[in-house]
Amino acid sequence: MISAIIFDFDGIIVDSERLHWAAFDKVLAPLGKTISWPDYFKTYIGFDDRDTFRHAFPGLGKPELGQLISKKAAAFQDLLESDGAAALPGSVDLIKHLSGNIPLAICSGALRADIIPILGSLGIENAFDIIVTADDTHISKPDPAPYKLAMKKLGVTSGLAIEDTPAGISSANGAGLKVLAVTNSYPAEALTMADAVVASLESLTLEKLNELM
Repeated sequence: MISAIIFDFDGIIVDSERLHWAAFDKVLAPLGKTISWPDYFKTYIGFDDRDTFRHAFPGLGKPELGQLISKKAAAFQDLLESDGAAALPGSVDLIKHLSGNIPLAICSGALRADIIPILGSLGIENAFDIIVTADDTHISKPDPAPYKLAMKKLGVTSGLAIEDTPAGISSANGAGLKVLAVTNSYPAEALTMADAVVASLESLTLEKLNELM
């Protein structure tokens, strides 16, 4: 039986990766750097803001990194207000079904300020027992540290992670979690490290999740 469920955020709960890409582009373009959508999808999806900027600018100092992250966060909020972020199929229904019936968390490389307004707009701001974000750990996925922290805060030693990227799956595996992968961002053949792969979260229930695991 599954003892706890930990959701990734971008690419699992909401379709927000293009907003993150556009926000990065707004910050990088004045610096003479661009990331195309195919390059972002191939290289950066699953990275947090710190690792994206470090990859784009090797040797970047901590003060400069902090400034870039702040600018990107502001750009993301502007895009979120103008464009919004749509829930991915089945995510909100599943979260509402699970909330209160099993320990529930988010483990994301996004900033807390990116996540909370979206949860509010979807009506699930109170659905999770804990939320772990890039603000809470200095090490990002694929390192297992974010998921280990989420498990510690939930008070569990096992559970299920729901992920959409190889980096996220690797992080969850390293923390000792079972993983359900969803093909929202990558094809099934790129997600073989997961224990099970589904096309969407539609029609899933706790009973069906236990059957999959």
